[in-house]
Amino acid sequence: MWPNGSAPGSCFRPTNITLEERRLIASPWFAASFCLVGLASNLLALRVLAGARQGSSQARSSFLTFLCGLVLTDFMGLLSTGAVVVAQHAALFDWRAVDPRCRLCRFFGVIMVFFGLSPLLLGAAMASERYLGITRPFSRPAAASQRRAWATVALVWAAALALGLLPLLGVGRYTVQYPGSWCFLTLGPGLGDVAFGLLFALLGGLSVALSFVLNTVSVATLCRVYHGREAAQQRPRDCEVEMMAQLTGIMVVASVCWAPLLVSGSGIGDRDPAAPHPQGT
Repeated sequence: MWPNGSAPGSCFRPTNITLEERRLIASPWFAASFCLVGLASNLLALRVLAGARQGSSQARSSFLTFLCGLVLTDFMGLLSTGAVVVAQHAALFDWRAVDPRCRLCRFFGVIMVFFGLSPLLLGAAMASERYLGITRPFSRPAAASQRRAWATVALVWAAALALGLLPLLGVGRYTVQYPGSWCFLTLGPGLGDVAFGLLFALLGGLSVALSFVLNTVSVATLCRVYHGREAAQQRPRDCEVEMMAQLTGIMVVASVCWAPLLVSGSGIGDRDPAAPHPQGT
């Protein structure tokens, strides 16, 4: 049953959580501290990247451009989502009181999709760049590498934003998620809901798969070079090994962190939001 006998809005669905449970798990200070640690880490990473780009080779400069775009994406994602989450913790997850017209929920859903897909797409772009740099080092103009890298970052951001805006155009929808501190897509019975959820999951899953395949080929190529006859002449390629180690770590972390949302978007284990729960709050 809904509070005050009011009908649920477009982003609200019944949740099985009591006021006592909200008070128990709400912790704005913990949420704010967690967010601040992440923001500080990203600022430190940006400072390190700024110093590393000076005097770096063309190939490494292109890789660092992608890495800078990835860190900027993570920083802005933490800043925008963290502010909303902290506010909802302070409001005891009463999203209806804070955002009765669901405008904030739709905004939060858009940035969740945007900042969820962008790291995966950037990871795939970085894997493609390293694959070409290792297996076909002379197939592209070196002078345009850095400029093309920034153009690729912008294209990734545009694609992720375009997908995130689809529910605002009627394809899919965003709803408040348990315990009431965030919003995300929900797989409902409608064709648009199913299509949007599958599109999000497939795009993210294909990005992870592409990164895995290209990184595997790149690592295998480096191993073959280092164990071949020309190993003694390949010492300058130590930077390639360093970049591949960093890229592999990024791929693993991004895949582990976003796998639950990709599974949720595909509808595995999701429930129809229209179906009432045993209890409502």
